[in-house]
Amino acid sequence: MSAVELVCFDLDGTLVDSERLCNQAFLELLPQLDDTVEGMVSRYRGVKFAPIAADLARRIGQPLADDFETRYRARVAQLFDEELVPMPGVLDMISHLHLPFCLVSNGPLPKMRHALAVTGLAPWFGDRLFSAYDVGVWKPDPGLFLHVAAHYGAAPRHCVVVEDSPTGVAGAVAAGMQALYYQPHGLVDSVPDGARAFHQMNELPGLLVALE
Repeated sequence: MSAVELVCFDLDGTLVDSERLCNQAFLELLPQLDDTVEGMVSRYRGVKFAPIAADLARRIGQPLADDFETRYRARVAQLFDEELVPMPGVLDMISHLHLPFCLVSNGPLPKMRHALAVTGLAPWFGDRLFSAYDVGVWKPDPGLFLHVAAHYGAAPRHCVVVEDSPTGVAGAVAAGMQALYYQPHGLVDSVPDGARAFHQMNELPGLLVALE
């Protein structure tokens, strides 16, 4: 039996260069925030919407408007249409991947499908998409990854998770899965125990072969 039965990819910041756009939308909608896009990405990378919204309300000293999430999602969708691209090397990497793989995200399914369509990745994934909103469990809770493993009948120890955030890596490790921590753009976060860091997508096929 193969040592790798399933590869679980994160989406934002791992397959598509969306973290900057998502946080740009926050800054546009909340101009009173004293922050940069880079600072926002560092603060919120991999975090689900609800705690981000709570933190933003605290930072601006007032509740967010009732329609804030609706306006935020609409602005993100517009930015995706205008600017979203795959992370460097992703399209070439995915075309050379010969293991079963799927997408596992804290984001809602419509956002996932939109990002994949805009970047040309949709044909590679089809319906192999798992959203925390549908499962009701968000990273870093391991339940989302365990749900995916059970869906495919794969033992967690034979699953590899590819993530760009400490939140996602923590969830993978807690689920008993092998975690590959993607650190693009020169990021140098400390690597959690149980994870291995890499910096370019063209490294991934070789790392997966080594795990095999």
